[in-house]
Amino acid sequence: MKKAILFVLATTMALALPTSADAADKVHQQLMAEIRMLQEQQQQLQQMLGSLADTLKTVTSKLDDQSNVGRKAFADQKLLVDNVAEGVRILREKSDDTNVRLSSMTQELEALRQAIASMPAPAAGIAGELPSATTPPGAPPAGGVMTPPVVATPPANTANVSAQKMYDTSFADYAAGQWDLAVTGFESYIKMFPRTDKTDDAQLNIGNALYGGGKNREAVAAYQRVISDYPQSDSVPVAYFKLGLVYEALKQIDLAKKSYETVVQKYPTVNEAILAQQRLDALNRR
Repeated sequence: MKKAILFVLATTMALALPTSADAADKVHQQLMAEIRMLQEQQQQLQQMLGSLADTLKTVTSKLDDQSNVGRKAFADQKLLVDNVAEGVRILREKSDDTNVRLSSMTQELEALRQAIASMPAPAAGIAGELPSATTPPGAPPAGGVMTPPVVATPPANTANVSAQKMYDTSFADYAAGQWDLAVTGFESYIKMFPRTDKTDDAQLNIGNALYGGGKNREAVAAYQRVISDYPQSDSVPVAYFKLGLVYEALKQIDLAKKSYETVVQKYPTVNEAILAQQRLDALNRR
């Protein structure tokens, strides 16, 4: 009986051992399959991360390009605004000069009217009947009334009008682009009228005409004369600013910056100080 029981137990154990081994093998295979799945998922994640990194680089590059384009567009727009401001300033100057010329013409017309009004009317004996040939000297004419001698009245003083006319003529040549004629006219004005309120303007316009005619080195000397000969005039900051423009045309950037800095530091309230600061900013961005 005991032998029979032992035989049954042994048989049962023998049958159970393979079953346990098969179960363990299945679990191992399942774990390996899950590990492989995790490895595949990890590879996919790595690929996605790499793709995201490439996309991020592309987006960053595009953002940098757009930023550069925006900065360039802003710089171009600022330069355009600077040029427009310079054009407006020139137009304002021309408008002021036109107003001065109109005022001068009005003064000339008024002087002419006064001169005509001050001239005596022609005498009756002259405009009407003439004395007869037999009238003795000093005797009254045939009409019986002796006409008093005509005394010429000197015309009104027109020295200031002549100076203004000479300046206006030279400026008209400058406005028409007749650079050499303008230079000659302004130089003659300075020689004839060295102490008027427009003498410094004439010297400044000599520099402007030389600069407009492409004679940059001569323009430098003309602007420097404004600074040296008329140091207290309102033309000095304009001369410094124009010097900067001429130095830029001559590729002398350091001297141009120095001229602009002088305007900004010494004359901060004038319009040229704003323009000079804009040119400084443009040069510093190069």
